[in-house]
Amino acid sequence: MEKQMSFKKRESTTDKALSHEEQLAKIYEVRKMMGPIADRLPAICSEDSISRYLRARNWNTKKAGKMLKETIKWRSEFKPEKIQWVSNAPEDIAQEAETGKMYRANYYDKFGRTVLILRPGFQNTNAVNKQIMYLVYCMENAILNMSSDQEQMAWLIDFQQWNTSSISLKATRETAKILQNHYPERLGIGILYNPPKVFESFWTMVKPFLEPKTHKKVKFVYSDNPQSKKVMEDLFNMDKLESAFGGRSSGGFDYEAYGQRMREDDKKMSSFVDSGCSSAYSPSIMSELQRSELSSDQCSEASDEGGCSSCDKTASSNLEVANEKVQGQPHDSKDVANGNTKVAV
Repeated sequence: MEKQMSFKKRESTTDKALSHEEQLAKIYEVRKMMGPIADRLPAICSEDSISRYLRARNWNTKKAGKMLKETIKWRSEFKPEKIQWVSNAPEDIAQEAETGKMYRANYYDKFGRTVLILRPGFQNTNAVNKQIMYLVYCMENAILNMSSDQEQMAWLIDFQQWNTSSISLKATRETAKILQNHYPERLGIGILYNPPKVFESFWTMVKPFLEPKTHKKVKFVYSDNPQSKKVMEDLFNMDKLESAFGGRSSGGFDYEAYGQRMREDDKKMSSFVDSGCSSAYSPSIMSELQRSELSSDQCSEASDEGGCSSCDKTASSNLEVANEKVQGQPHDSKDVANGNTKVAV
């Protein structure tokens, strides 16, 4: 799902070298690459949306255009806007949420960002395709509930009950692929709350294969560390934050109540789609997209900035090696005693 907002110059360190006018020029260049599709899919081809793809590719217009086209193709096939809480169809994902392994909090952080809570130690299913479907549903729902002036979200990752057997390499790969390729620049901050030492080893091995601006958004927070407590106080209203994260709220995940919220949001999503704010990805649009394919944005352009599929394969290979090393490490007795856990995002 994409919302249309008026474009504002982003002030990250990566973007400061470009003036507002230069950023707009690159946005218009990518929009021109889309051809007639840009008018037929106004939300995903909006200035703010294109800006996210450009930032994800370090303002390389060819690679941003390629990335955006691949997302349009993916959305036409995956149809994320069709996934519903309960639909008596393959798109029904209510079962995935029964343990509260991933859900949207009913509060925002102090920057007005939607908050997604992940508890990978509470995994309750084995089918990776349904797990990915639920991930996409949660992402779309978080975006649906963003304020009009916000485009990023905060992730709170709780490691309760997590251990190395919680790592699914296939699910990790698919998760990384979906988030990096189709939801660029959506993560504002990721809090890893009480991760065990074994996960710290995994992170150390994976970190070199992430964009610096991505891993800089991730913070390790520990409940027994005063400095970590300040991090949480700076980000969240402690009266609303769950006690599991050091907050003062005694509330937790209530499956029935959450299901009611999601059914209401499904109605909002349907209305959003029916109103024409989210254009249908029809076969004619796909044909138009194929006709406008770029011939000069191959990943072999090693001198260009930004990522490419060959880079992703290398990172995936190294992720597999890291995973094998972590799986071979014994549990730290202190971590097991404390019930600390991890997440794979």
